[in-house]
Amino acid sequence: MTKKIDLKNVLAYRKSQGINQSAFWSRIGVTQSGGSRYENGRAIPKPAAMLLWLRETGRLTDKDLADAKKATSKK
Repeated sequence: MTKKIDLKNVLAYRKSQGINQSAFWSRIGVTQSGGSRYENGRAIPKPAAMLLWLRETGRLTDKDLADAKKATSKK
């Protein structure tokens, strides 16, 4: 079964998952303060929204995201 995520009310979704802002947003490379802004009405940029949707619907795993973060980090 696919999870439903309402990107217009991501605060309620995150809270329903019982995850703090840092843990929730860091999975897709967003800071806690950035996530807070999105939860309070600022539009989520399309790339972040797409990553969030993919992750929360099970099409992208935390391992996939960690591997991508490692591969794209500055050395």
